[in-house]
Amino acid sequence: MSVNKQSEIERMASPAGPSSTGSTWNNSQVEHSDVEKALSIHEGKDVTATVNQTVDPDIVDWDGPDDPENPLNWPSRKKWANIAFLSMITLLTPFGSSMLAPAVPQVMSDFNSESEALASFVVSVYVLGYAFGPLVIAPMSELYGRLYVYHVNTFLFMVFNLACGWSTSLSMLIVFRFLAGVAGSCPLTVGSGSIADTFRQDQRGKVMSIWTFPILFGPSMGPVVGSYLSEIGWEWNFYLLGICTAVLLIVALIIQRETYPPVLLERKAKRLRKQTGNDKLRSALQSSKTPGQLIFFSVVRPTKMLVLSPIVFGLSLYIAVVYGYLYLLFTTMTFVFRDQYGISPSNVGLVYLGIGLGQFIGLLLFGAYSDKLLRRMAKGGEMKPEYRLPLLWPGAIIAPLGLVLYGWTAQYKVHWIVPILGTTMLGAGLVGSFMPVGVYLIDAYTVYAASAMAANTVLRSLGGAFLPLAGRDMYNALGLGWGNSLLAFIALGMSPMIWFFLKYGERIRTHPKFQLNL
Repeated sequence: MSVNKQSEIERMASPAGPSSTGSTWNNSQVEHSDVEKALSIHEGKDVTATVNQTVDPDIVDWDGPDDPENPLNWPSRKKWANIAFLSMITLLTPFGSSMLAPAVPQVMSDFNSESEALASFVVSVYVLGYAFGPLVIAPMSELYGRLYVYHVNTFLFMVFNLACGWSTSLSMLIVFRFLAGVAGSCPLTVGSGSIADTFRQDQRGKVMSIWTFPILFGPSMGPVVGSYLSEIGWEWNFYLLGICTAVLLIVALIIQRETYPPVLLERKAKRLRKQTGNDKLRSALQSSKTPGQLIFFSVVRPTKMLVLSPIVFGLSLYIAVVYGYLYLLFTTMTFVFRDQYGISPSNVGLVYLGIGLGQFIGLLLFGAYSDKLLRRMAKGGEMKPEYRLPLLWPGAIIAPLGLVLYGWTAQYKVHWIVPILGTTMLGAGLVGSFMPVGVYLIDAYTVYAASAMAANTVLRSLGGAFLPLAGRDMYNALGLGWGNSLLAFIALGMSPMIWFFLKYGERIRTHPKFQLNL
């Protein structure tokens, strides 16, 4: 043990405790009644910003702004190892969301069902799980830490997918698909919180691009693999997911690390209590509420943010519409390209790659310009979250154009590459909408990042689950051309929301009327 560490322990073990005049990192004089309230003074900026005086001598805090135990100060190798593994886990759950799409005709035939609504719902019900999972998973991660939540939900994801493969009825398959979606929402919901734990604001755009790539590209890759596995049997879609998840779970138990500061500080306090014998030592972020109270308020928090915050609701609604369009295409493209172009069941999954290519291009462009734009607009001053929003405009234009191109060229059976080019534009537009909003919510609600993203995920997933149910009927009534044009008109009609939040977002976010008591 180093001399510095010894002296720290000696001070804490002494009757007077550590010196009340010594400096510690973070704000130790804040009220400790709530984990996130203890952090809320830092909302909108990095938690490494200030060095303040300790009032309570029994408070355990970081050892200065450069404390190596603080995830923000971890070596780059350790940070990126966690992000890389998080990205691998994150890939599996969106991958599973659309993997079944090419096999839907086979599933409906095996279970003797001709319902077009159920044919869409058996795919989109998985995304419905994304709507409910975050309401519990996000607060649990803020109460018990990220690591245990990752491990438990990864295990459940494996179990529920294997149960899907063993399903003996369409109802059983739908129920376990929903439960797999609930467990699978964990890395999508908590991942943004892990990024906020370990990376500073001006680094998050690049990191979010890397982490978000599997979220957006997974649904495009799923049908490619699923179309070939369905030749063996649709059940193998789920067996493959179960096997891959089991492997990742084993690796996670070995290399994944906790990143949540309140949990890490509590571990430090526990260690020092044991070393010093001073049972009064407690974390600077310790909560005085019972776990039941914390869980209740934490479940309510994302709901309050969604209902009472115009910014969270407005941006989440916009994302819900675009995200719903994505899954509407996922549940109908198999039938469109089979009926319009005669593509075989084993190859129809390849048509989904157009969306994936567009998402990849969009991510490259976002990663290249997001943080640069933030620094340029800040001009050396405050890096306001609203500086993330101008990048919404390209997506707001490209996505509707892609829908129109896809719809009309598919209706008139223009060469198959042209409608796929339209889906590529939609994929790029999706990223152009999804990424700026995600990073904005993290920057604007840093302390409540997981809860803000949970609120966003709830509404987005409802759009992804229920909009596809209207897809087949809409195309039957309007045709592919006018059906997709209608979707494009709705998206364009919502685009003035971007201008509104660019102009008034900061005023709304900081106005006392909209300050939520979380």
